[in-house]
Amino acid sequence: MLIGNVGKDPEVRYYEQDQAVAQIRLATTEKGYTLQNGTQIPDRTDWHNIVFYRGLAKVVERYVHKGDKLYIEGRIRYRSYDDQKGIRQYVTEIIADNMEMLSPKQNTSAEQPTMVSENPVQPVNEDDRLPF
Repeated sequence: MLIGNVGKDPEVRYYEQDQAVAQIRLATTEKGYTLQNGTQIPDRTDWHNIVFYRGLAKVVERYVHKGDKLYIEGRIRYRSYDDQKGIRQYVTEIIADNMEMLSPKQNTSAEQPTMVSENPVQPVNEDDRLPF
């Protein structure tokens, strides 16, 4: 789970049969503090690579912009590749499963979703409930 601000507008790509993948950089900040002896500990900002797939990527493309505050739930993925010079590069990414938009809604005519999930929960029909 991460809460942070989007560093720049999402990068979105489409591949086979209208499937989408979106990537953003998310900044999370740990607030600084002062120790009892007066030592100042400054704020610390970390940057995270967030990846969205399919429908969630399309929502990100439409509604997420630089500076927006997001709540992200997902899993960590580690991967590596060889760059153009043949040097091994390592990448850590968060594969987003759920996202909640925490920034205030802009005055637009389009409805902006607040909580979006890659695996939405299906509504329960009262008649389908078990008797215990």
